[in-house]
Amino acid sequence: MSQNELIPRFLTKSQLPLIRKDINAVVKNKQYFLTLLLVPLLFTVVFPIGMVLITFMIPIDTSDFTQILAVIPESMREADERLSVFNLLFNMMLPLFFLLIPIMASSVMAASSFVGERQKHTLETLCYTPLTIRQIFQAKVYAAVVMSLSVTYGGFIVMIVVVNIVLGFLGQNSALPNLTWLFVLILLVPALSLLTIVLIVKTSVKSKSIEEAQQKSVFFVLPIIMVLLSQFSGLFLINQWIFGVIGIVLLTLSLVVLQKSMGKYTYERVLK
Repeated sequence: MSQNELIPRFLTKSQLPLIRKDINAVVKNKQYFLTLLLVPLLFTVVFPIGMVLITFMIPIDTSDFTQILAVIPESMREADERLSVFNLLFNMMLPLFFLLIPIMASSVMAASSFVGERQKHTLETLCYTPLTIRQIFQAKVYAAVVMSLSVTYGGFIVMIVVVNIVLGFLGQNSALPNLTWLFVLILLVPALSLLTIVLIVKTSVKSKSIEEAQQKSVFFVLPIIMVLLSQFSGLFLINQWIFGVIGIVLLTLSLVVLQKSMGKYTYERVLK
């Protein structure tokens, strides 16, 4: 199989150097790279360890434990109350925290796209390459998607290993992801990554600084925080099928936004 056959049809060979350049620029920038690692470490190592320790080590008769039990529907309760709490946190709460990883990773990568080129005074040179403005836009989106998914899926593997190590240390059975995690990984993670990246890349064309472009990611974080608060308060619980439906809707929306965004740019608008 030749190298050309390995390249997806929607990606030209001439875009690969730009994609590699954007990824290398973030990896070599200590500030950006540390930011990419800190958020995943928080939600795949620190938070899960705390979740397991709290679930299996605090007394059952404490007020905090009782409040969590009160949120769990009767249909989801296990004979072991601790196991009921763990399943709620691991399969319903933790996926929502986990979704913050692709959003934050995408914002770091995407915000440095056009505005990063402008700050380094390389945007004009980029526009003189044989690539069309559409291909440049595509390459920057693809580079950010690759980086975001790599960080997110890598973080998921780390999280599963860490959780099971701590569970084993406490003498508990291993934890395996359920259908909720499948919907999150296959639908919601790519959808949120792509949607965040496309919208931030669009705004980075007009932004004067990378920080200004990154601020747009707040609009994606707030809905997740609101859902988390509603989950903890017991207002309502999102089950695995709701995760699936939301994932399909967001993935469809992200693909539509991507297609519509790529046709709106000209060299004059980017360089302005």
